[in-house]
This record gives sequence, C-alpha cells and structure tokens, in this order.
Amino acid sequence: MDSSALLDILGNENRRRILRLLSRKPCYVTEISEQLDVSPKAVIDHLRTLEEAGLIESHTDNGRRKYFHIAEELRLEVTVSPYGFGTKSAYPASASLDVTTCQHLSIEAEAPTTQSVDPSELADALRQFEELAHELSLAQRWVHGRLADVHDLIAESVTGEVDDQLAMALLRALVGRPASTEALARRIDAPPALIEDALSTLADGGLVRRTDGVWRLND
Repeated sequence: MDSSALLDILGNENRRRILRLLSRKPCYVTEISEQLDVSPKAVIDHLRTLEEAGLIESHTDNGRRKYFHIAEELRLEVTVSPYGFGTKSAYPASASLDVTTCQHLSIEAEAPTTQSVDPSELADALRQFEELAHELSLAQRWVHGRLADVHDLIAESVTGEVDDQLAMALLRALVGRPASTEALARRIDAPPALIEDALSTLADGGLVRRTDGVWRLND
C-alpha cells in the first residue's frame, strides 16, 4: 500500500492502540473492545480498515471465534524538513540480501538458520539484532543531522534566489558528471531556461562554473 495512505490509516489513535494490542497477542473483537474501552462496532470498523490495508489478518479457532493478528512486519518512515516532506514504507528484506554490497555498511551479526532450534543461539541472535537495530537508528539520526547541515549550507550559498530543491538537484546531477544546460534540463526534467537561470545564480555564489559550454562543480 502507498505510504501516504498508510499514514492516513495510522493517523487514528484507536487503530494505533489496536495494533499495539495485537503486537502482544492475537485478539477477538470483544476482547479488543473491553481492553481499549471502545465500542464493538467501532472496533469492527477499525479492524476492517486495517485488514483491507493488509496490516492485519484474521483466523478462526476451533470454537469458531475470530481472532485478529498483525500480518507482517512493516516500517513507516516520515521525513519533515525545511527542504522537503516524504513518507516511505519498508518491508523486511530477504535473508538472501547481500549487505556486503552496501558501501557504507558493515554488519558482523549473523542470523540463525531456519533449522536452528538451540534456545541460547536464538536468544543471542535476538540480543545482537536488537542492539544492531538501536545502533542503526542512532546512525540514521546522525546522517539526517549532517544532511540537514549540508542543506543549510547550500541554502545559505544560494541566498534564496534559487529554489532549494532545484539547487540541490542540480548539484547532485553535477557530481562527477559535467553537463550542458540542455543535458541537465533533461536529467532533472525542467525547462532549459529555468535551469540556465538557476545555474547562473549558483555560479555567482561560487558553487558551479561553466567551461566551454559545460557546467561543472567548482573545486
């Protein structure tokens, strides 16, 4: 499901409370209603919305009682800054993903195999990956902080005469790839005249220069 639609669904406090309850154990409608002090009808409506979104599933036990449980793990990220707003949903990657191909990431922890039944091995893996998740969260916050610093420096350099997002798109497009105004316009999908004006302003700020009709980053 689209991440913005998920954000709308999770914007309801009672749906979040239901998910928090279901993260601890599967529950049936009356149980959810009593624990959260929400009417059964409202609970049913919320469960239907969550089920249609694929966030939860249901099964019926031998006594024909319908239980609801969370369908799968999902992470929803929301980024709000002076330079942009975005949402992103992420599902767990396959165990076959080769993280050694990630340029800035080195992970030594190893997940147990599906055949592993040693409780101590499973407990140790749980501890390692919980610690790793915490460390990655701290690293992500650090990266976001430094990214904000770079955004601020670029914004100060262009002094508001060029849209911040356009300036950043142009600088990204020129990293190791000098290009003409027309080529940059195609890369960014913007009118050449707009690109030319923006590049001229960036050149006045000392960020880029044009040599023989080709734009490049200043050293």
